Amino acid sequence: MDMSGFTHRLATEADLDALARVMERAIATLQSGFLSAEEIEASRLVMGLDTQLVADRTYFIVERDGRIAGCGGWSRRATLYGGDHSTSLRDAALLDPARDPARVRAMYTDPDFARQGVGRLVLGLCEAAAEAAGYRAARLMATLAGEPLYRACGYVALERVISQTGRGPVPLILMEKPLQSGIRA
Repeated sequence: MDMSGFTHRLATEADLDALARVMERAIATLQSGFLSAEEIEASRLVMGLDTQLVADRTYFIVERDGRIAGCGGWSRRATLYGGDHSTSLRDAALLDPARDPARVRAMYTDPDFARQGVGRLVLGLCEAAAEAAGYRAARLMATLAGEPLYRACGYVALERVISQTGRGPVPLILMEKPLQSGIRA
């Protein structure tokens, strides 16, 4: 896949509004082949911007020509998924890299850049950073739309779950992958 023209960097607080717009476009558009309109609406209660990732400097932006093509991050905190607004899902406790998998979080691709390798690039950046921080595995909560990418990148499903929201259920998949440092002879 030709990734020329794409650049990446860590997100800053100045990016928050632009990130929120990309996330909204991704939620509204890319899930439509996987979820009903009601499930997409309910998913907004468990998806979205998590400013803790930006503050922790573990959230990446991929750009082309100055435009955000995609974003995603990893975390050393226990929160598995959810945005700032989903307070019941949040847990700021720090993980232990010797026993806990890092969290891959808040992966979004702008619909205009879908199927161009952006998600794979963001995921690779997250995994490399988590591995460099000493983590031996990565865990994530996938949407149905994200599951094919994660499977293609070596993640396996651990459990299918239904996140109950005030607007209805949202199907999700708990997935995990060993990182290179986690491979033992």
